[in-house]
Amino acid sequence: MEKQTSKYRWVVFASVLFTYFLIVSQRTAPGLISDQLMKDFNLTAATIGLLTSIQFLAYAGFQIPIGILSDRFGPNFFLIIGALLNGIGTLIYSLAPNAFFLLVARLLAGLGDATIWVNLVLILSQWFKVREFVGLLGIAGMAGSFGFLLATVPFSAWISLSGWRTPFFITGIVLVLSAVLLYFVLEKKSKQLFKNDTVKVKQKKPREKTIVVLRRIFSSRQAWAAFFCHFGLVGTYVGFIGSWAVPYGMHVYDMTRSQSSQLVMIGLIGALVGAPLTSWISSRLDSIKRPFIVVHVIAFVSWLVLFFSGKPPYYMLVIIFLLIGYGNGSSSLTFAIVRKSFDMKEVGVVSGFANTGGFLSAVLLPSIFGKVLDHFHTSSASVGYHNGFMIPVIFSLLGLIGGIFVKEEPQEAKQPSEITA
Repeated sequence: MEKQTSKYRWVVFASVLFTYFLIVSQRTAPGLISDQLMKDFNLTAATIGLLTSIQFLAYAGFQIPIGILSDRFGPNFFLIIGALLNGIGTLIYSLAPNAFFLLVARLLAGLGDATIWVNLVLILSQWFKVREFVGLLGIAGMAGSFGFLLATVPFSAWISLSGWRTPFFITGIVLVLSAVLLYFVLEKKSKQLFKNDTVKVKQKKPREKTIVVLRRIFSSRQAWAAFFCHFGLVGTYVGFIGSWAVPYGMHVYDMTRSQSSQLVMIGLIGALVGAPLTSWISSRLDSIKRPFIVVHVIAFVSWLVLFFSGKPPYYMLVIIFLLIGYGNGSSSLTFAIVRKSFDMKEVGVVSGFANTGGFLSAVLLPSIFGKVLDHFHTSSASVGYHNGFMIPVIFSLLGLIGGIFVKEEPQEAKQPSEITA
């Protein structure tokens, strides 16, 4: 019996998918309690921004190194350790007595998160045939979106019912247990069932030195265009949703936490629609650049409206969140650009470089936004947010510039690379 034809591969898929779903939910769940943490620990808005930034900094900084290590030593170990680190980080977060422990907790969660996607891709490539592989990655991406969805109204309602510590504590326990489950499924049981299995992770041929590859990427206009495309669409959405979206609704519109988290859910609906719809439009037009520029313009104008109005009518706010979420979902076109523009032996590295742009933006935005809010803390809440929205306006403008500088490449890569966030 081989891995790629066994029924057991679906057990592997379900286990990995469940873990990914939980981990993604913890990227933005802390944003639901930003105001509560400020009250309980007497934190400034800048400190809250730092808590969010440190998590995404760990994610962005370790993505490429983790990919290199996973190629060399195999994905199972790093996926298990990642789930464990995320679970421990979430547990520490739930029990934290002060800001230092909150910071350590989010750092651990970010380190764990950094291991998940690349290793999920590598594991699926081992256990599933090529014709199944691409479709299952799409399902995995949807699981990530549903993980974000969990961290909106459902998690918010749980927090309102029991306080914020209990939900994070229980989620941390479940994540630790999922690491144990992964060990059993991927290591112990798998080795028992497939002792003589010959399906191995393909080893890379001797490759160029890392410094040579990085030098070539850093000198590539197309790589930087992809970097800034992701910087403008992903970081603005994830950075704001993960830290300030819920407090914005509560402080500016006097919503309850549950009502404000519905804004996040609206953005997620936009994200769920964005990837398939924009990809379909791109296929119909036989162009990536044209629809991608339109997406960047939509995101830029949406942030611009928030900046100029500060407090738009609620119906307009719903539309804006939907469009910003749509832009985030459409960011998958970044990797379509990478696939069409680079040799396949470089696609993974360039994808990681582009993906780093998105999460670097997610690192910077919460912290800078928090400093703006602190600067205007003596004014009404709407004034602080009004000025803070200049940050995503600038970031999304950089994304639009990146889209404009994309060169539409006529040649297709020989086979797709699916390493995304």
